[in-house]
Amino acid sequence: MDDSRIVDLYLLRDETAIKLTADKYSSRLRSLSYGIVKDMQSAEECENDTYMEAWNSIPPHEPRSYLYAFLARIIRHISLNCCRDRNRLKRSAFICELSAEMEQCIPSPDDVECRIDDAELSRAINGFLGKLDAEKRNIFIRRYWFLDSVADISRRFAISESKVKTTLFRCRNKLREYLSKEGYTL
Repeated sequence: MDDSRIVDLYLLRDETAIKLTADKYSSRLRSLSYGIVKDMQSAEECENDTYMEAWNSIPPHEPRSYLYAFLARIIRHISLNCCRDRNRLKRSAFICELSAEMEQCIPSPDDVECRIDDAELSRAINGFLGKLDAEKRNIFIRRYWFLDSVADISRRFAISESKVKTTLFRCRNKLREYLSKEGYTL
């Protein structure tokens, strides 16, 4: 069943929408969550929480043409919150490592002006990603959106780990330059 019809079922408050969503996207959502929480039971819980959040978010949202992206955003946030809750006193080294890498490129979220300009920053980052070639963009997104390890990215794209690291390093530097030209101060 196509996404638009599934969203229609959500809008009609028909519970089969959840079953159809799970049938279509369960493995992809669970895989995304597992990549973050590194525990299959927690990933399954995050997946179930995602269906509940989708149920509560549709309406008012109607993600007809981007249902998977809508669900992926939800499960990603739920999974990151699960990691934070699980490691409240001692933060996950992996998440800290990725945060440290991106802190060098993106303005601080504690800056009031940055909070106000979140939509503009999002557009700027999307503009930057749109200018990258497909391989670099995919490597960047796999690392910083899906939180894949360098080794996983290397295997996925059949390239060396050193090429992945170099590509990510160069992309972060280009992002920093691009955002600077767009008027963002780091």
